[in-house]
Amino acid sequence: MRNSQSLPRPPRTRVGTLYVVATPLGNLEDITLRALRILKSVDLIAAEDTRHTRKLLVHYDITTPLTSYYDQVEQQRAPQLVTELQHGRSIALVSDAGTPCIADPGFRLVRAAIAVGIRVEAVPGPSAVAAALSVAGLPTDRFSFEGFVPAKAGARRRWWEALAGEPRTLVVFEAARRLPACLADAHASLGGDRQMVIVRELTKLFEQVLRGAVSELRAYVDQADRAALQGEVTLLIAGASTTAVHASPEDLTAAIARLRGDGMSLKEIARTLARERNMSRREIYQAGLACDVGEDS
Repeated sequence: MRNSQSLPRPPRTRVGTLYVVATPLGNLEDITLRALRILKSVDLIAAEDTRHTRKLLVHYDITTPLTSYYDQVEQQRAPQLVTELQHGRSIALVSDAGTPCIADPGFRLVRAAIAVGIRVEAVPGPSAVAAALSVAGLPTDRFSFEGFVPAKAGARRRWWEALAGEPRTLVVFEAARRLPACLADAHASLGGDRQMVIVRELTKLFEQVLRGAVSELRAYVDQADRAALQGEVTLLIAGASTTAVHASPEDLTAAIARLRGDGMSLKEIARTLARERNMSRREIYQAGLACDVGEDS
């Protein structure tokens, strides 16, 4: 007689969850109740710097195991952590400060988890970008976060030049010790003396917020005690004016001739005046040719 009893199904493997957890920028009180609950309940915490994160965990009496997850090991560690998630372990991803994946490690892990159907949850909280914007006093309805300023001089100048026409408020990260060179290149490349805000050591004991024109802040930084130029900095710069400066043909011709007399090529003149007057480079270049300034050889 045929047995009608169905065979038992194999147990379904439970898949873990990846939590992207924001942690304090400096002040340990700036952590959410949900973040504390998640950090206590997950199986593993993947931290950018385990020594740094351990201070936070000790402060809140959290004993969850830690594993390192920083830039240099991210490519190798992401698949390993995804395997852990597939076997049912839940993981919290944290960076040294603020929200992971925002100019911090985590992108590869989040993308790899999504690719295999693992649930990824945000546990929102502190963010240096949002915190700096909230106190800067610059327009916040539209802004552009550009990450870290390049460290090398040539790349840094080209980087600022590429951002010169951006009309939104610019938000960037920089090391305080590089501020003198960074502000010098910004002043030379952005055109005009825009408003800038320097936010240093956010939420920490020696938090500092400086507001003023780029030239003013550059002068302050150049004269500052180098011992005071430490820590991480968030820079905010007013966007480029969207109102073109309409100069008369005579005024434009005089400006071109003056810069040509200073030894600048017509291409350099076009780039400089386009940035200063919010005009197209082509328009200025053609004006230079028309007034016999001379085409570049």
